[in-house]
Amino acid sequence: MLLKKQLGEKVVATFLGVLDTVLEITTMLFALLILLGLASIVVLYVLDVTQSKQTIRKNYPVIGRLRYVLEHLGVFFRQYFFAMDREELPFNRAQRSWVARAAKNVDGTLAFGSTKPLNRPGDIFFLNGGFPPTAEEIAAHTPEPVIFGDGYAQHPYTAPSFFNISAMSYGALSGPAVSALSAGAHQSGIWLNTGEGGLSPFHQTAPCDLIFQIGTAKYGVRDQDGNLDPAKVTELAANTAVKMFEIKLSQGAKPGKGGILPGEKVTEVIASTRGIPVGQDSISPNRHPEVTDADSLLDLIAKVREASGKPTGIKFVVGQTQWLEDLFAAIHARGIASAPDFFTLDSADGGTGAAPQGLMDNMGLPVASSLPTIHRKLSEAGIRGRIKLIATGKMVNPAGVAGALCLGADVVCSARGFMFALGCIQALQCHQNTCPTGITTHNPKLQRGLDPTNKATRVANYADAIKREVGLIANSAGVMNPSDLALHHAFSVGADGAPLPLEKAV
Repeated sequence: MLLKKQLGEKVVATFLGVLDTVLEITTMLFALLILLGLASIVVLYVLDVTQSKQTIRKNYPVIGRLRYVLEHLGVFFRQYFFAMDREELPFNRAQRSWVARAAKNVDGTLAFGSTKPLNRPGDIFFLNGGFPPTAEEIAAHTPEPVIFGDGYAQHPYTAPSFFNISAMSYGALSGPAVSALSAGAHQSGIWLNTGEGGLSPFHQTAPCDLIFQIGTAKYGVRDQDGNLDPAKVTELAANTAVKMFEIKLSQGAKPGKGGILPGEKVTEVIASTRGIPVGQDSISPNRHPEVTDADSLLDLIAKVREASGKPTGIKFVVGQTQWLEDLFAAIHARGIASAPDFFTLDSADGGTGAAPQGLMDNMGLPVASSLPTIHRKLSEAGIRGRIKLIATGKMVNPAGVAGALCLGADVVCSARGFMFALGCIQALQCHQNTCPTGITTHNPKLQRGLDPTNKATRVANYADAIKREVGLIANSAGVMNPSDLALHHAFSVGADGAPLPLEKAV
């Protein structure tokens, strides 16, 4: 008993000794941390009071730095805590949440009532028909296909879907993101526009239909001087996945300015795909140097179409329209075959990875205004049947897509909708190579969280949901399929909050 008691006392004494040692070490570490903290504050104080670039930091050393921290965090706090579901820009929580549910194939039905205001001027609502078609009638109906270049291009293209992936370059987007888009497009049976950065290996992860965009820098089809190389167009067109060529004249987020890709994002693969030096800023001219008027534009279209044998169109955001009048006149003078096979109308509220705020905020017309205008002008010129209309720009939900179809679009494309499907959280860091979701960064550590296989399924789910719900809107309006939607199937909210027939609103 005595031995046990002595052993117990020794164990307790040992434990208490160890505890005292731990407490001493912890106290020392805590004191060291306090000293380091105080030293850091002193260093920051000296740095702040001796610098002259930032007034707040100089007048309020150390504490003034909180302003910049809070300013950065404010974006995320507003997004998740303070902004209401339908008030945030550029996309509100309700829009993003719908895409997220669709991409995850989660039930998108709601209860109790809509939170969308019904009297906000400019919003489009749809008019339900008295006798909507039944499921049996819809299943038995075969919609008219949308064919590009029919009778004018050597290899016309029949679009498999009215909803597709808009232009996003490899470079602006990461390799895993583009791979996911390629695989998802193949799963859903939609096309993927390459963007102006050329055709990368990631665009060809799966055998989806591709639209090759020719930007002002001619990436992927340029010679050593940056001019169009018809031989490279012919070589590219031999790829059966490339279905059409889109000549980009301007972009909604930055009309009048070329593409911008910071040098830190120009990796070896991007450089080889585009034909430019590694690590240098990739800045496109603000227009095609050889295109100075309507006739030279038609010359460029003809050169690409002849070299490729495939439908060729132009992408632009509508601003001044006199050049379009000149283009229509030139088409009539040359003959209807000289016309572009399609117009891609971008919106003034379109997106991009990097653009000057002065252009992004203030230049061009939104697609809700430009689309009906161009549709009407083409009809008046007698060439609407010759030129197909593709609408792009901020149409990420079924209502936006259906509204564009009512306004005259043959096809609608989205870029940021598919970015949300990939997992974009609207962190607004696309141009900084710090995208936290790995979508617009070339930092391998940030890319590793983006699984192309998983995200491809979400891309396909999102596209399928859009097609399904736009079809539901069309059927409720009394027509068999979305391509039948027209102006009389919708109304716009007028300035006084009252409904206005869409024919009068546009």
